[in-house]
Amino acid sequence: MKKKWTRGLRTGLALMLVAVMAAGCGKKAEETTVAPETTEAELVTLAPPTTEAETEPETEACPDGMVRSYLTGEWVPEEIGRRRPVAVMISNVKDAQPTYGLSAADVVYEAPGEASAVRFVAFFEQYDDIQEIGSIRSARTYHAFFQKEFESIFFHYGQCEYARPYLEGGMCDCVNGVTGASEWAYHSMPGREQPHHHFTNGEEIKYAIEKLGYSTEYPESYTGHYQFVKDGEMPYMPGATPANKVSVGYVSNKPWFEYNEGDGLYYRYQFEAPHVDVGNDDTQLTYKNIIIQVCDYEHYYDTDYLNIFVHGEGVGQFITDGKVIPVTWKKDGEWGVTHYYDSEGNEIKLNQGRTWVCIVRTERANRVEITE
Repeated sequence: MKKKWTRGLRTGLALMLVAVMAAGCGKKAEETTVAPETTEAELVTLAPPTTEAETEPETEACPDGMVRSYLTGEWVPEEIGRRRPVAVMISNVKDAQPTYGLSAADVVYEAPGEASAVRFVAFFEQYDDIQEIGSIRSARTYHAFFQKEFESIFFHYGQCEYARPYLEGGMCDCVNGVTGASEWAYHSMPGREQPHHHFTNGEEIKYAIEKLGYSTEYPESYTGHYQFVKDGEMPYMPGATPANKVSVGYVSNKPWFEYNEGDGLYYRYQFEAPHVDVGNDDTQLTYKNIIIQVCDYEHYYDTDYLNIFVHGEGVGQFITDGKVIPVTWKKDGEWGVTHYYDSEGNEIKLNQGRTWVCIVRTERANRVEITE
């Protein structure tokens, strides 16, 4: 059975925002927290906060030399987890296949571009030993905003003219292949035709960051993008329904994800085949969390270039553990972080692990199919 999640989006958005406001204002002091459920695997379902009087959570014990990753919520060495990630602009048209390096990415954004083609912004925390990442292409305006949400260092090979003020305006640390970095931050992949031959690797990434003098430390004010559940807990998902297959509805690569109950991961497919990383022994791409973010858009003047409205607020879906819930999203200003909220107004907590974010245009949201 298939469900279309975004019919009448403007009406749906209004109703969901009303629900969020009601959830935030309608709780009473005498309400009590619902007791958490425990599965056979002793995983605890989080209950949402019910009053302002709840005590602060206990500080968890931190293994020596480890910190929680801002990208996955997992324990990682401190020198990795407190180092700024890199974001890499990767092509995904048919002629650019196969892709390299994506299996090492902690977060991936997939967004449409001209002629319905999609491109990836892949975020890497542990990039030191990656042998190949690519192929690398040019950025668009909305890609600049995505990469800033994680305070990353952005590797791309050019940009459309409408993105230039955002990439060169002082808010992005960019390694741009068309402005002098091509000789030492990128290399040409043998056997690849232009423009799908630009690649990078861990050594080139580190050299480029040092050469350009970019800081590898997060700003002191940065506290991360997502919220994650603690060890042994499951996300609170009010009104969840089954989600064993997720088809996003992009027309060029026709991607979908299939849930594997055995390991709790979603396996990605596109172009009618498993989506694999040929740079990592043909490992199929897998993710713990999927977020679908529905956005309005317009064209820049009379061009094919899209201006996707990733600011403001909208609707979407959060998918994990074989379940899906509707969410609303809201971005903290032009360069801020995007937050996602459930139907009760709580900011969602993701499972620890890798996350894939699909940006879907409003007019094509009815193409999203989630199979029970």
